Amino acid sequence: MIIAIDGPAASGKGTLARRLAANYRLPHLDTGLLYRAVARALLDAGQALEEVEAAAAVARDLDLWRFEEARLRGREMGDAASVVSAFEPVRSALLELQRRFAGQPGGAVLDGRDIGTVVCPGADAKLFVTATAEERARRRYNELLERREPADLAEILAEIRRRDERDSTRSAAPLRPAEDAVTLDTTALDPEGAFRAAVAIVEEARRRS
Repeated sequence: MIIAIDGPAASGKGTLARRLAANYRLPHLDTGLLYRAVARALLDAGQALEEVEAAAAVARDLDLWRFEEARLRGREMGDAASVVSAFEPVRSALLELQRRFAGQPGGAVLDGRDIGTVVCPGADAKLFVTATAEERARRRYNELLERREPADLAEILAEIRRRDERDSTRSAAPLRPAEDAVTLDTTALDPEGAFRAAVAIVEEARRRS
């Protein structure tokens, strides 16, 4: 069973993907880490994120496991990943890697922004997880406060809106729900409520199939 989960930044799709993977005992891939790793490698080499050919070369030879996940997280890397993910050569280079992960025996759970539309259009269950920009900014703000990191709510909201605009208007695999995806709005849901709703969507997809 392949479960495809898409959605904008801070919508909760990553948390849901990890919980669904554990619930169904499936491997999980946060595809956003691939783009963060490409951006991290460029920055480590002193290269500009806007260098399309350099970014594509990194993507073709990407070894995700050489990076510590902590170095791929954070607001800076999220924004950097959004830049390189807009490049079609980068997306093409990483596409086969993602499809191989999804195609392993038993299936997998993948989350990102083009899983249901491009990477796994034939996925057994497709979810598009979203929430208002204001709620997503509030969640990110609270996460930063819990980690005792500097946080400005207005700045975070502006950043989220910029990422939404960039991700949804890029020419290569723009962020949008697959036609057969079920939209799950988590604005008014706590983590447990969102998980129960996601399981119900997956179970309904399994029943139909």
